[in-house]
Amino acid sequence: MYRNFEGCTTIVTIERPHSLSRRSRATAVLGVGALAGAMILTGTVGTAAADTVTTTIPVAAYPAAVAITPDGAHAYVTNQGSGTVSVIDTATNTATPVTIAAGANLIGVAITPDGAHAYVTDNSASGTVSVINTATNTVAATIPVASYPLAVAITPDGAHAYVTNPRSKSVSVIETANPTATPVTITVPSDAGRVAISPDGARAYVTNYEGNTVSVINTATNTVDPTPIAVGAHPSGVAFTPSGARAYVANSAGGTVSVIDTANPTATPVTIAVSGNPVGVAITPDGTHAYVTDNGGNTVSVIDIATNTVAATKIAVGSWPDGVAITPDGARAYVANWNGSSVSVISINPTPTSDGSLEGLGSLDIFGSLGIFGS
Repeated sequence: MYRNFEGCTTIVTIERPHSLSRRSRATAVLGVGALAGAMILTGTVGTAAADTVTTTIPVAAYPAAVAITPDGAHAYVTNQGSGTVSVIDTATNTATPVTIAAGANLIGVAITPDGAHAYVTDNSASGTVSVINTATNTVAATIPVASYPLAVAITPDGAHAYVTNPRSKSVSVIETANPTATPVTITVPSDAGRVAISPDGARAYVTNYEGNTVSVINTATNTVDPTPIAVGAHPSGVAFTPSGARAYVANSAGGTVSVIDTANPTATPVTIAVSGNPVGVAITPDGTHAYVTDNGGNTVSVIDIATNTVAATKIAVGSWPDGVAITPDGARAYVANWNGSSVSVISINPTPTSDGSLEGLGSLDIFGSLGIFGS
């Protein structure tokens, strides 16, 4: 793009792509007379390419949840039907099974902030959490909790793991430095579904599947706020924005996502219609988008967090998608397809700027680069 100025005798256009989805153009207009030596820079920004599934990774039966190591090198996937955890090398997207316990009903998984251990729930009557040493991919400890534990989340300082126990309507709190100690038990008003810890570590949000609410636990005192937050029907997954200002809750029976203002939890949450059976939710590290799995529609919906609007095109993945996790660099999302015995890898395309600026162009010595004034 350039402007046509009367009296210009030479027009030189330089186009410099700086991402797959955006580009900047610098145009130098060189002329004689009144406009001799003038230079005009204009910016054009393309439309972001749609997110796409780049590969599908076979894993064992009924993958339920995904967690990614802090360095982004590996994804840990629980396989509910095989008693194994698949460890995916994200550089090659190949999976290696790690046996935890034959026949165990493995569902939840979370990784410590230092990346040293993965905590895995066994949703069976024995009620245990296995601690995997990620350096050796061997079980370092087995911690008894209440029967049928479901989900697990770890505080940002790595000191505690919060485990939901739906049948006993409780949450077990594990001291990670002392796994042999008896976990603290917190009673919640309704069955405890999934759990997320706020970025500052001060609160644990627990979805109450049958109660259609979210319980808020003060992690300093391990007490529950007296009034749970009302959300949609059968809430499942929950995730915080990186700032901690909002929590996004997938309501599996309502086809909606509830957005909680964490600074004002008594306010009625915003409701976003996504259709289907939303189950898992993950938010990009830059806090711009939420990825929500539709367990009935075999798709992933993408929510623009700035506007709380849903992208028109859903991302097709495998059969019955459940858990979802995003790499620390925000480049990929890993989706566990429960009925497909696979993990879909979504390539997340960057969002272009919309102001027509030359962001990303950097410093450009246009005359020197072209050799216009060279000897």
